[in-house]
Amino acid sequence: MVVEDEALIRMDAVYVLEAEGHTVLEAESADAALEILHHQSDIDLIVTDVRMPGSMDGLSLARIVTERWPNVRLVVTSGFVSPSAFELPGKAKFFPKPYRLEQLVKSVNELLAA
Repeated sequence: MVVEDEALIRMDAVYVLEAEGHTVLEAESADAALEILHHQSDIDLIVTDVRMPGSMDGLSLARIVTERWPNVRLVVTSGFVSPSAFELPGKAKFFPKPYRLEQLVKSVNELLAA
């Protein structure tokens, strides 16, 4: 699942991940992502931005996902903050925006293969 409030960034990420053969769901906020997670039990990985509208940011979403769905892998991105390893839950990967789409694909494939 790609959780990103900026539509063009979300569409690009979804496009390249689907081109790699992944089935990708989209959410424009952490709140919407949680709603999807409550109804979809087969989500393996979430790519989330940190800053988003709604009641929580991407780091809060990542912490909730780690607690409730510990097998879901996480990629966290941001153009505004660089969370420390202490702030990132579990084995979440972080990389700053703007990121190269190849970098996103590589990280997703590595996490899913692990």
